Amino acid sequence: MEWTREEAVVEILSRLEETEANGTIPIGISNRHIHLNQADLELLFGKEHPLTVLKELSQPGQFAARETVCIAGPKGCFSNVRVLGPVRQESQIEISRHDAMALGIQPPVRVSGDLTGGASLCVSGPKGMLVMPGKVIVAKRHLHMTPVDAKRFQVSDGQLVALEAGGEKQCVFRQVVVRVSDQAALELHLDVDEANAADLKNGMTARLL
Repeated sequence: MEWTREEAVVEILSRLEETEANGTIPIGISNRHIHLNQADLELLFGKEHPLTVLKELSQPGQFAARETVCIAGPKGCFSNVRVLGPVRQESQIEISRHDAMALGIQPPVRVSGDLTGGASLCVSGPKGMLVMPGKVIVAKRHLHMTPVDAKRFQVSDGQLVALEAGGEKQCVFRQVVVRVSDQAALELHLDVDEANAADLKNGMTARLL
């Protein structure tokens, strides 16, 4: 489903009101995706090609683009991997551990933006192909929040916390890194593997322990 900016704002505000009412934290589940810098965007999609918005994401200013790429490793590939916008300073691919096994690579678990020891993949788009050396990670589970949220939950940026989520397959997620920013919206980010372990869906909630 495609959302307008207005519909996305209404949805985010509704979720924030619910969170304020019961103290729970919304869950967002990330599938494999790629962030691109301007040079890589132009190589893959052509000169002066802008990213076009498919859907606004819960984090302010971020969106899923209509553009997709194919990523390939030694053992396999995935097509239709979504590009997320806006354009970044550095390209980065985020996949799950299950994806990594299918591709035949061993990326490290890292906070987004930390590519230390990152794995490599080949990326192809409609206008070109490139190898991204050291740009692939498994994203460390993390909790986005504003300074106001951090004060309310009595946590600080960079702190590792534990959250409980799920019904019949309830899990406690430990080693969750807190990421505090004025530009954030309160949300626990998990990858598909982690969400499946607890039978979670987007929009469900977690509780800080």
